[in-house]
Amino acid sequence: MKLCWLDIRNVDGAKAAIIEEALHQRVDAIVAADPADLEPLPPTVKKVLFPQNQPLPEKLGPADLVIVEPARHGEPAALAQQYPDVEFGRYVEIIDADSLDDACRAARHDRWSLLYFRNPTKIPLEIVLAAAAGADGSIVTQVADVEEAEIVFGVLEHGSDGVMLAPRVPGEATALKAAAVSRAADVPLVELEVTGIRRVGMGERACVDTCTNFRLDEGILVGSHSTGMILCCSETHPLPYMPTRPFRVNAGALHSYTLSANGRTNYLSELVSGGRVLAVDSLGKSRIVTVGRVKIETRPLLAIDAVAPSGVRVNLIVQDDWHVRVLGPGGTVLNVTELTEGTKVLGCLPVEQRHVGYPINEFCIEK
Repeated sequence: MKLCWLDIRNVDGAKAAIIEEALHQRVDAIVAADPADLEPLPPTVKKVLFPQNQPLPEKLGPADLVIVEPARHGEPAALAQQYPDVEFGRYVEIIDADSLDDACRAARHDRWSLLYFRNPTKIPLEIVLAAAAGADGSIVTQVADVEEAEIVFGVLEHGSDGVMLAPRVPGEATALKAAAVSRAADVPLVELEVTGIRRVGMGERACVDTCTNFRLDEGILVGSHSTGMILCCSETHPLPYMPTRPFRVNAGALHSYTLSANGRTNYLSELVSGGRVLAVDSLGKSRIVTVGRVKIETRPLLAIDAVAPSGVRVNLIVQDDWHVRVLGPGGTVLNVTELTEGTKVLGCLPVEQRHVGYPINEFCIEK
């Protein structure tokens, strides 16, 4: 879980509404320059005092953590001895090589480091995160908006421990919290038993090319119905007549559903460059990957019918070719043209019906 700090130091007339929203969304900390702004906050939120470009108040009030500028306020370690009941962290603005070195030292040795990178490049943050590998402290990065927060959360795959955002309007606290927890949840997979395969003529199938290389036992979940999908394998495994394309999944007919970010489904036909889909491995571990392009072409098609132990029937229509593959138990790679009755494949059984991709409990029959 990534930390979400909300900076209210320069919030105008909507301050009360923004604070109320932040508390409702359970942000991790509220950051203020005046101890009086921290007084009414409940104990459920961390109270962070950050008197940037100001003297350190004589009384720190209810602050749990004080972020200081060492050149102005003194070193965090010395201040901690003076105020034993309060945590102290260091603020570093990174503008050049020297300040980058300061940030690396802070990240390695301080309990809290609040970093502001003046330039938009994320390479300095990558350097700080690499320098802090294995350190016990927490790195919080100041960001301009929620979009930058999403990027910061993913730098070097690990990302900053948290971000500090100064909201401009109500709603941004909610969006920030959503960005912080939008890591994909694991998918409960089940073993499906193939009941038959049949040729169904010509049609359009979609290859989903992502901006990520899939692992050996990883693919995307695809199905003709929203209530059952099969785990389609990526083109990570060698083929005799063509090079591997580990970023691609030959997924299925264009009408098929696949799981995407935030629990939604999308038709394969509506995926576009820059969209998101869910990559899932044979243990159900998942991650969100970005779509680079979708290739839709006319090919002969093959229908795979399967049934779950619960009796739910699943259908997947794919290109009728032996190089198209699905995954079985333990990550076994199975060519679709060689499937027979009784073969076990991996899939999932979402319980909700779908309306424009969102789960909904309503009467719906899919055939």
